[in-house]
Amino acid sequence: MKKVIFVILIIFSVSAFSNDMPHFELKDLSGKIVKSSDYKGKVILINFWATWCPPCKREIPDFIELYKKYQKEDFVILGIALDDLKSVTDFKNSYKINYPVLIGDQDVVRKYGNIRGIPTSFLVGRDGKIKKRYDGFRTRDIFENDIKRELK
Repeated sequence: MKKVIFVILIIFSVSAFSNDMPHFELKDLSGKIVKSSDYKGKVILINFWATWCPPCKREIPDFIELYKKYQKEDFVILGIALDDLKSVTDFKNSYKINYPVLIGDQDVVRKYGNIRGIPTSFLVGRDGKIKKRYDGFRTRDIFENDIKRELK
């Protein structure tokens, strides 16, 4: 009997765990509400970053190129900035960021596992499931290989 209860508990705990992309509603730089559900069916790279973060600054030119290359294949990058609106707006204009940038809040940080360091990125498949988590800086090749795999 104890074995049966143990197996049932394991099955329940595994099925209770979900790798679904957490739902969020955040403002873009113009103040428009953007919902994660707006991107249903797309491959999404969600990047938590800040303007004062040197590794974040190193990744952004690669993200600009990746977005340019794959946006027509139902791929989107969502930059979630953990910074103030003015700094982010100035930074976006300076770097000529071509993908959507949203202003993050404590709620979205919590929903994504209480992010402790930036950059932190998540690759979400067309099925809405988180496929990969990247803690810290990654090269373009790493992101591109994973993106191409999800776009197939």
